[in-house]
Amino acid sequence: MPTLQFTINGRAVQVAAEPHDLLVDVIRGPLALTGTHVGCDTGQCGACTVLVDGQSTRSCTMLGVQVAGREVTTVEGLSQDGRPHALQRAFMACHGLQCGFCTPGMLMSAACLLHENRNPSEADIVDALEGNLCRCTGYVNIVASVQEAAKLLRAEAAK
Repeated sequence: MPTLQFTINGRAVQVAAEPHDLLVDVIRGPLALTGTHVGCDTGQCGACTVLVDGQSTRSCTMLGVQVAGREVTTVEGLSQDGRPHALQRAFMACHGLQCGFCTPGMLMSAACLLHENRNPSEADIVDALEGNLCRCTGYVNIVASVQEAAKLLRAEAAK
């Protein structure tokens, strides 16, 4: 089986992967990072969203070999030094999750948005999360969570 080399959550890895293996299967299988969820297998629900070179990407529609030599960030990579990311803290504080199944994908899509735009409007947030489906919350608390996270990140940057 061929070896795939890339960086995930800041750590260089080498994993055995067949050319037809999906990125989500590489992440959840040999790397045992189960925060990335498999929802629809067609890229429609967003549960499998990760960042590839900083861009929001559906890992169920990307082959593992496509990340060779690249940087992948999963929900496990959001926290730094054991401290939850501002998005994770805001989702808890603002009740941006219920069952939690969609949450990893929501967090990663929102992380991409907040990396590019530290002061997004409500419309910007809705647009960024458009491809992420939630069957529990109705999105109001999710949008509020992203707004709160943006506020936290701006405060942290001002220090």
